[in-house]
Amino acid sequence: MPEFDLVVLGGGTGNIVASAAAEAGMDVALVERGRLGGTCLNRGCNPTKKLIHRADVAETVRSAEALGIEASVDDVDYQGIVDEVRTTIREAAEAKTERARERDGISLYQCEGQFVDERTVAVDGEASDGDGADDSGDSDRLTAERVVLAGGSRPMVPDPIDGTDATEFLTSDDALWLSERPDRLVVVGGGYIAVEMCHFFSQMGTEVVVVGRGERLLDEEDRDVAERLTGAYEEKHELHLGYSATAIEEAGGEKVVTAESDDGEGIEVAGDRLLLATGRQPNSDTWNVSAAGIETTEKGFVETDEYLRTSADGVYAIGDIAGNHMFKHSGDKEAKYVVENAVRGNEVAVEYPGMAHAVFGSPQVASLGETEADLEDGRYEVGTCEYDETALGSALEQGGFAKVLVAEDDAVLGCHVVGPEASTLIHEVSTAVAAGADATTVAETIHVHPALSEVVQGAFRDVRDVAPSGI
Repeated sequence: MPEFDLVVLGGGTGNIVASAAAEAGMDVALVERGRLGGTCLNRGCNPTKKLIHRADVAETVRSAEALGIEASVDDVDYQGIVDEVRTTIREAAEAKTERARERDGISLYQCEGQFVDERTVAVDGEASDGDGADDSGDSDRLTAERVVLAGGSRPMVPDPIDGTDATEFLTSDDALWLSERPDRLVVVGGGYIAVEMCHFFSQMGTEVVVVGRGERLLDEEDRDVAERLTGAYEEKHELHLGYSATAIEEAGGEKVVTAESDDGEGIEVAGDRLLLATGRQPNSDTWNVSAAGIETTEKGFVETDEYLRTSADGVYAIGDIAGNHMFKHSGDKEAKYVVENAVRGNEVAVEYPGMAHAVFGSPQVASLGETEADLEDGRYEVGTCEYDETALGSALEQGGFAKVLVAEDDAVLGCHVVGPEASTLIHEVSTAVAAGADATTVAETIHVHPALSEVVQGAFRDVRDVAPSGI
């Protein structure tokens, strides 16, 4: 039974920990069934945003006439786009994997792995280490005094939907790499995956129909933001919101979705392809965490304390499997804390200052902190600014707004943006919150004119009533 200083399970965010541990002189085992980079690099953030960028370009061209520019999209090389992105992603992942194989101090087990005991993991393959060679022998169990579980998540297929065992459907993992563009795509779900995939495929030329359980798309975002996004999507796509999918089947060469509203109204929608975009679930079961005495929540997320320690002695968890925040950027932050705690032997409590996220639909959405629904006591103030109220924002075909929620003591409770470059604009607020700045500071900070960032400043000026008057 090979003994290591540290075993890292999962080669996405986990490879950050493995690399730092090897740099610190530790003997590390890294277990990853696929190429390194995890969901984000191989089938999540990176490929989707590369594909969505193409969709953004196509949409810009199609809307150019509104700005007095004659332009048209005569053809979209869907397969060429997908192949180019797939090649780029594969090469990046393979290069990362090869660097791990060659890294001194790391033994890479590119195979399945499961806990069989406390801090003991069974693997079904051999390791490649820093000398580039495979370690032979019957060594199929790894043990270490410390283990970092970075096991990720996977698409969730809801049990209440009948027919999933007999009907072909796509998940977000599959939808990225279709060999042929669907003519009509049915998307079940109303969250960020549904919103982003709807935007991509529609701009590639696919007719998209969405069946969502919530009354609005992105129903967990700030209500005003969700309503603005939903309104924009209603103008371009066929939406059936407030309906829960109950069954799927194949009929007449199409995928048919049956859905029902809360009051019992039923609908059927059909398309040549079907995407179930109904959320993600942690991979705790595939790693068999119960065998190590690792406690999980009702939804299967590994429970961690403020130091990212699990209930099992010497085992830490980070990223999607821990469920603190299911973002790549939060997982990377957690990796840095685990390096401090599991590798360097410190006890540093994890913090997420200025944690924000974004949805890359059309329009974009970005959010930080609380929504109005979260703030039930009403002891806060609201400031807003429409894009059209700023010089550059008014020049854009696609509008939007920024909204800020501020406490009585001037603390920033939340900020929400819907519109062009929302994913970039939110970082001003993220930095301010992380630095301890209050709303008045953001409002009075000199902004470049006429930059788009004036939309965010405008919301802060509105809530603090410091907007210049003028005539």
